[in-house]
Amino acid sequence: MKKWVLRVGIVLLAVGGVVYIWLGEEMKQGVQPVANGTAEYVIVLGAKVKPGGVPSLSLKNRLEEAVKYLNKYPHVKVIVSGGQGADEDRTEASVMLKYLQDNGIDTNRILVEDQSTSTYENLLFSKELLPTGTKRITIVSNDFHLKRAKYLAESLDFEVDVVAAKTPKSVEAKLKLRERAALLKTYVIGY
Repeated sequence: MKKWVLRVGIVLLAVGGVVYIWLGEEMKQGVQPVANGTAEYVIVLGAKVKPGGVPSLSLKNRLEEAVKYLNKYPHVKVIVSGGQGADEDRTEASVMLKYLQDNGIDTNRILVEDQSTSTYENLLFSKELLPTGTKRITIVSNDFHLKRAKYLAESLDFEVDVVAAKTPKSVEAKLKLRERAALLKTYVIGY
């Protein structure tokens, strides 16, 4: 009886290890294709906002990349997407809007989606702000998050390219572990 339990445990551990590695490789593929300004709209996905409207490091990195991209491609418009979490004192979108404005992005280029509470909702609700028939979009998020974001966007009939922001080293291990679980759930459930 004990040998059987041990064998099952070893098999489960091996399967878990393989799935863990596979999900890690999937996440690495998220940073392609790199955006080149051909999509007219970029969506910056929200992330944690600290008290007082201070963007978390993850969100700050996304916003820094968005500013660089928008300066490089002045014809591109941007949607800042993110609602207000229970532990946030304002919407992620409002913080992103202010950051972009403070960094020289013309307000006329910025659309605000401030109701979403998940990556899927970021994309779904942002789609409602786009001109009818818009297919090509650029997504800005942290590198670890882009595979799932692209998968979800493609499920909404988008053609996607990406701008990858670095993941802060201080939270990288935690975020990558959590993202593996979220990616697996997305593959199984679909959103």
